Amino acid sequence: MIEASLRLARGAFALDVDLRLPPRGVSAVFGPSGCGKTTLLRCLAGLERAPGGRVVVEGTAWQDEGRRLFVPTHRRPVGVVFQEASLFDHLNVRGNVEFGWKRVAASERRVSIAQAVEWTGIGPLLNRMPAGLSGGERQRVALARALAVSPRLLLMDEPLAALDAARKSEILPALERLNDASGIPIVYVSHAVAEVARLADHVVMMEAGRVVATGPVGELLARLDLPLPAGEDAGVVLQGAVGALDPEWQLARLDVPGASFWSRDPGLPLGHPIRLRVLARDVSLSHAPFEASSIQNQLPAVVEAIAEDAQHPAQALVRLRTLVDDAGGAALLARVTRRAAHALELVPGRRVWAMVKSVALMD
Repeated sequence: MIEASLRLARGAFALDVDLRLPPRGVSAVFGPSGCGKTTLLRCLAGLERAPGGRVVVEGTAWQDEGRRLFVPTHRRPVGVVFQEASLFDHLNVRGNVEFGWKRVAASERRVSIAQAVEWTGIGPLLNRMPAGLSGGERQRVALARALAVSPRLLLMDEPLAALDAARKSEILPALERLNDASGIPIVYVSHAVAEVARLADHVVMMEAGRVVATGPVGELLARLDLPLPAGEDAGVVLQGAVGALDPEWQLARLDVPGASFWSRDPGLPLGHPIRLRVLARDVSLSHAPFEASSIQNQLPAVVEAIAEDAQHPAQALVRLRTLVDDAGGAALLARVTRRAAHALELVPGRRVWAMVKSVALMD
């Protein structure tokens, strides 16, 4: 468990948070610029000292002002990756990674050089100099260096913000491998909902220095009462497994609690865990299913809530719960026009059919 109770004033801004984060997986700290995400991360790292603050990681206090305890950054078993990689230009990639590893006493090393290299996929880069690396490669090296200090907590401050789409595609798989293989808890700061949807297990939503919501990614991204970005990124995250394969049509059935979706066969075996993202723009609503339709995923559902869509006043977001089985149903979001919502008489409790045009497999 990661516990943090922090209050810090900086001019007109004030950080005021009390957090309990899971001891495994990725906890994404999400919110608009200036909401306090980076300040929170810096306090966890010991780069900022919050008066009266308390930080406890896996039962060990890193800060407890009530006992006049403050462990400085260089003595905390923490790895930090910032937006800029800040590699040592005079050392090759191997030298950069070994720099972190040599800082740790042999008796305290829990991550080997080989593991840091494998998890980040930088093996082919070890003899290269930083000046010849792409932005994505530099960030993977920075990540490997942070892992080499055998951290009990890994902090990442918008590591993809300065990268274009191609470079992001270099590092995202490394982050996913790391989450699965290392067991090291990660606190990941981001303002990009697509990154949160792909990587996070747990989400902390911040606004104006305070936590406005926290919980599993699937629950939080489906809420309509939070200041989440609407627009094209509105959608839900669902986790499940490959349930069936249809070799004739090259399709796979992707099963999540309360729903199933047919999609292109991703080449994964039966039972393989998957994470799906279903965008609100890809869900339409009807009073009845359509037999003569190209939309193969048609699910009975009930309307739970309706909210205005900040993208445009003509639109609304509808939160649904599927009625497929007794597993409690899966949450979905649908974007419809307000006129359509009126014509369909959409109100909480109304039964409808959700027509899911496509799902995105994040694996």
